[in-house]
Amino acid sequence: MTNKELMNEDLKYIWHPCTQMKDHEFLPLIPIEKGEGVYLEDFEGNRYIDAVSSWWVNILGHNNKFINNYIKNQVDTLEHVLLAGFTHKPAIDLAKKLVEITPEGLNKVFFADNGSSAVEVALKMSFQYYKNKGQTKPNFVSLENSYHGETIAALSISDMGLYKDVYEEILIKSIKTSSPKNQTEEESTRALNELEILFKEKSNEISAMIIEPLVQCAGLMSMYSPSFVKGVRELCTKYDVLFIADEVAVGFGRTGKLFACEHAGVSPDLMVLSKGLTGGYLPLSVVMIPDFIYNEFYCDYADYKKAFLHSHSYTGNALCCSAALGTIEYLEQNDIINKNQDKIEFINKELQKFKDLPNVKEIRQTGMIAAVELQGYKSEDRIGLEVYKYGLENGVLLRPLAHIIYFMPPYIITEDEIKKMINTAYDAIKRLP
Repeated sequence: MTNKELMNEDLKYIWHPCTQMKDHEFLPLIPIEKGEGVYLEDFEGNRYIDAVSSWWVNILGHNNKFINNYIKNQVDTLEHVLLAGFTHKPAIDLAKKLVEITPEGLNKVFFADNGSSAVEVALKMSFQYYKNKGQTKPNFVSLENSYHGETIAALSISDMGLYKDVYEEILIKSIKTSSPKNQTEEESTRALNELEILFKEKSNEISAMIIEPLVQCAGLMSMYSPSFVKGVRELCTKYDVLFIADEVAVGFGRTGKLFACEHAGVSPDLMVLSKGLTGGYLPLSVVMIPDFIYNEFYCDYADYKKAFLHSHSYTGNALCCSAALGTIEYLEQNDIINKNQDKIEFINKELQKFKDLPNVKEIRQTGMIAAVELQGYKSEDRIGLEVYKYGLENGVLLRPLAHIIYFMPPYIITEDEIKKMINTAYDAIKRLP
């Protein structure tokens, strides 16, 4: 079938995520037949560099033979079994590995299905932790410009009006505090001072504070200093507020270290992981937890209500856990995080050319995340859409966030592919009115 035939068939039945479906009256929907490395290929042989790792998940590219084999070997043995009262080796092996590689003190693993679900788990767990101790602390603190997912609780603590305003009446209690506006130490200090004022006044009402360490990805790729993460850790400890690190988007090497919290040298109280965890193959997420939280839920059967009564049907799915084990082993065996340092420098070098364009306000980078912020446009201009279309016409999948053109490619991208990715974006921006 042709691309157009498949597109028409799709539009009869599928409601796509984060999409105004009417746009597809003029914007072609691209049916993908296969993937290989950094490339996606449609049914007419057109190839596209996946510059956004398909919403930041395919950190090792597409059709990775190493991960394929992990899943193929598992599917012949066990596809799934409930994780209540039962267990299986991939879940055990993955949990053990995650405890080994995550920041010190995160000794227990709770499985979920996706990033939003894991955020919900972390919030419920934080609230019940204090409840089990005889305290009711109904509020959560998150940053301005934050994004933590689109289920009700995750949306409640986010600060993306475009996604949440329509649901305002059904959202849970949440307090917003100022986020650093840039990567300077001055901004970190300012935001931390405001946070301490909040904690002094309301910490007895707050179960947890949640942040996206270093990069607010959906928040227009805003970036801040590791000193802010370190300061949040210190203030949460001082005022008895749990610290949740949402590393769904930035975990598994995206910031240049395996986990973003490592840049600040801190361990959160709860760490949320997903996206890159399975290399983009299958939906899986985890919440990493220290012993002191786990122990508050450990009780005699007669006191079972202190247990964490939260479950998903596919919790700890064997195929998903196998994909995650393959992903982590590939990262380690091929020394991917260290090898990425040269690519990070190369991306930075290539980014400098954007400074010459009058419609570019700023470039910024944290590890394998780079962003170009445009200026002089209104939201109704839909400038990002123009860049997206130009990218597809020239073999690169770019999916801008409004006026922010960003790059989050698979780690296996080559320097030549980086050049093509960045030059295509450069040409698209240069052509804008």
